[in-house]
Amino acid sequence: MSGGALGIEIVLVFFLPLFLLHRYGHFRKQHPLVLFGTLLSWYLCFLIVFILPLDVSTVCCSYPRMTCAAVSFNYSTPKVCHKPWSYIPDGILPVFWRVVYWTSQCLTWLLLPFMQSYASSGGFSIPGKIKTALIENAIYYGTYLVIFCSLLIYLAVHPQWQLTWQGLQTISIAAANTWGLFLLVLLLGYGLVEIPCLYWNSSRHGYLLAKTYFKAAKLAKEKSDAEENMDDAMEEVANVNESIGYGHPLRISIDTILRKCPMEIQEKMVRLNTEDSEDESTQRTYPSKRSLVKLHKQVICAGQRHSQTQVQWAILLEEAFHLEDVCKNETSTSHQFVHSFLSSQPPGWLGKYLYTPTIEWYWECVLRQWCYRLLALLLSLLSVAVVWSECTFFSTHPVLSLFAIFIQLAESDYNYLYIEMACFVSILFLCVCVYSTVFRIRVFNYYYLVPHHQTDAYSLLFSGMLFCRLTPPLCLNFLGLIHMDASISHQQRIQTAYTTIMGSMRLLSFIADGFYIYYPMLIVLLCIATYCSLGTRCLNLLGFPQYISQSDDLTSELVEEGRELIRRGTIGWRERYGEQRNLRRSRNGYSELKDNDSPSDNSDSEYDVYDDHFQQT
Repeated sequence: MSGGALGIEIVLVFFLPLFLLHRYGHFRKQHPLVLFGTLLSWYLCFLIVFILPLDVSTVCCSYPRMTCAAVSFNYSTPKVCHKPWSYIPDGILPVFWRVVYWTSQCLTWLLLPFMQSYASSGGFSIPGKIKTALIENAIYYGTYLVIFCSLLIYLAVHPQWQLTWQGLQTISIAAANTWGLFLLVLLLGYGLVEIPCLYWNSSRHGYLLAKTYFKAAKLAKEKSDAEENMDDAMEEVANVNESIGYGHPLRISIDTILRKCPMEIQEKMVRLNTEDSEDESTQRTYPSKRSLVKLHKQVICAGQRHSQTQVQWAILLEEAFHLEDVCKNETSTSHQFVHSFLSSQPPGWLGKYLYTPTIEWYWECVLRQWCYRLLALLLSLLSVAVVWSECTFFSTHPVLSLFAIFIQLAESDYNYLYIEMACFVSILFLCVCVYSTVFRIRVFNYYYLVPHHQTDAYSLLFSGMLFCRLTPPLCLNFLGLIHMDASISHQQRIQTAYTTIMGSMRLLSFIADGFYIYYPMLIVLLCIATYCSLGTRCLNLLGFPQYISQSDDLTSELVEEGRELIRRGTIGWRERYGEQRNLRRSRNGYSELKDNDSPSDNSDSEYDVYDDHFQQT
């Protein structure tokens, strides 16, 4: 199948970044260039991850052919080295890697930073936004120019090197990979511990409920701050709208700002401006163009943050209600899951006939926690294997890296399907640990990936930059773990096409024999620090509340505050669904809670059940 597997993966991989962009971005509201830049950067990075196992199996197919005769004496008949179904002919992968790599690097170092400044600019015209973006990135691009000139001078004066295009490419790639590896180890050390712990804690319903209360207390403050910022921005817009009439040249800019405001605010502003236009004797103070640009950016940021907190609060309420239902149904003797609130959408045929209340009870109250615990144990074993291999992959005699041992065993048996699956699972786990940290990390309100179409353009583009900078060193590190990078393993063997595009790191011995080998060992200290929650405790001491344990005073206070907020949200939810306040049914609507008292008395008794559960939690 000449290149068929490569073509199939190129097509199928496209749907993964498209799904993620649909989850985090907004196709109708965000600028097409922002969506295209983010989608392209994610797509190129996922292509590298999914195509690399095919590159490894192709090399393993070529390398054993030289040793087939030496190995065949162990069998009664000579073993034939067949090409795998995913074999890619020579000459295809080098061109593919060259296009993918250099496109991703141009995106992350040149285009995406410019698009970030362009998207977050408060300018009212395309030339104005371009001017703002160029000014903001002047220092950024100037730094690159200084580094580039320094590299040229270093190559020119070094006696052993000649100033060639290939050598300049190698140094540029080494500089980019060194920067990426520095950040990669930090994120990987966090993810290797946090991912297994996340699934283990997900099996503890009491822990999840307490942490949800903690999140509710923090989100309530953020929601209040966002509403205040929104009110302040709308107040400034009202003042500016009142001072500038319809005949003023700056009125076009005011109308642009008003279109970013909520609809009710727009109608109110238009009505007030119409009334004020009748009184032309009023003395007006006109703002400057620069102040309107600043106000435009303030309105955009305030509107995005206000929308994010509103959606997050609604989702958090549903999550808290569900966890409370799970904790209450755990002691049910009927083994049927009963919801406190009916779903706003009617159940489909799957929920009505297959996912019955009995099946839902066994899944939510029994099976889910054991599945999560088993998955947490498997992920823990993978994390231990990664940490051990990161500390020993430089040893080739004997081979101590577990991933290298698995690949070499499969290579000696010519089991190319196993090679591809082992590489895919290994690199996929590394990517999950790194990428999940990118999706979960938050830098105040400047970078924050919010699901349900609530992520702003700046964060989307910044995530694309991080993906493009982290993926190449991640793949090089993986090839080092399986001893497929000759610059690290110092073995004479056929190189993967990806390694040849990266260039020979032996030109930079202090990087190949030093930084690339010893710096990943730092992952041990990072894993220990993550397991002991040192970073979380430091943030807590600096005034950024983090969930540690309920024994912590600050954490317990926020948990109690969040519990009260969720209880108020329960009351509001009951008022929203008035007729469902005392009638709680299962998902298919057949089971009903018994009511022994009047509606008001029954409502109080329900809150008593909540109080008893809260005290137990």
